[in-house]
Amino acid sequence: MTDRDDGLRGEPGWPGPPPPPARNEPPRPVPPPHHGAPWPAPPSHTQPAHPEPQSLADRIRAEELVPARKPVPGRGWRRAVYKGSFGLVNLGPSPEERRLADLEATVRGPLRGHFKIGVMGKGGAGKTTAAACIGSMLAELRQEDRVVAVDADTAFGKLGSRIDPKAPDSFWELVSDEHLGTFADVRGRFGNNAAGLFVLAGEGTPARRRVLDPAIYREAISRLDRHFTISIIDCSSTVDTPVTQEALRDLDALVVVSTPWVDGAAAAGQTLDWLADRGLTRLLQSTIVVLNDSDGHTDKRTRAILVQQFSRNGQLVIEVPFDGRLRPGGVIDGSGSMSPSTRRRFLEICAALAAHFPTADPLSRERR
Repeated sequence: MTDRDDGLRGEPGWPGPPPPPARNEPPRPVPPPHHGAPWPAPPSHTQPAHPEPQSLADRIRAEELVPARKPVPGRGWRRAVYKGSFGLVNLGPSPEERRLADLEATVRGPLRGHFKIGVMGKGGAGKTTAAACIGSMLAELRQEDRVVAVDADTAFGKLGSRIDPKAPDSFWELVSDEHLGTFADVRGRFGNNAAGLFVLAGEGTPARRRVLDPAIYREAISRLDRHFTISIIDCSSTVDTPVTQEALRDLDALVVVSTPWVDGAAAAGQTLDWLADRGLTRLLQSTIVVLNDSDGHTDKRTRAILVQQFSRNGQLVIEVPFDGRLRPGGVIDGSGSMSPSTRRRFLEICAALAAHFPTADPLSRERR
């Protein structure tokens, strides 16, 4: 520094000595240009959970303005109070009614593709009756779908007599007809009951004995799959028949009907063991054991032991009580043919089956 520099110190305009160098200080932010606008806030990454609708029409919601209506009781003393008060006193459905409504909602749940249910059981256990009741219940509650019951019992099955004794044709007529393009063409080959359940009957008369074989069964089922969403297959009493083994390859669920006695329960146990020995684990997981009191003479202790034994094996067990309306035989027109307690049990069975309805792309499902 020169003497001239020293002389300029203190003079006006002298900027003074330069500031000392910064020591690891972070850079100071550059102030924004001041044009009367505030400094922009940093962007927020948090979005509101429920963004407010932008339009007035979207902000007017019916659920906020229209009061919810309490359901009307359908039966019992609550229904009597409602009717007696001319609708002024509405106690709502009972817990039992709400439970039944939940079961029905489960049965009406979504289903993609096709769903096949096999029904097996020792002779006299009520296998065919159970197949007709399950099919009728599903047809009643799933009006948007077509439901068919198929008599695949090679020992002169009687499924047609429980659904529609006037069912016109069987497997052979269905397979031999080459002009079945639409459902209107197929419709004349089936019987049906008041519930809307269709039936493909078995051989109608012993005088014309035609033995159902796997090839005929397979071709008939492939045609049914074009027009029906749910199929209930009434199988033979034993699993060693060729047609039953063919049916087992394509089932999505199985119902094994057992009597509450030793012989019927042993036969049901043999069926479950047969499935396990052949590695049909997925089918076992969707198998329901129906303990059917077909004569009304069983005791609670016997039923409790059997329920425990089957449940220990991992199966869902549902008890169906004796029903005098179903015992004599005849046509099952739907749930109106059952007593309330029997209807409740078959509703539980259908809800348990509906828990296995496929919801994925049907093309991704493998044939067993």
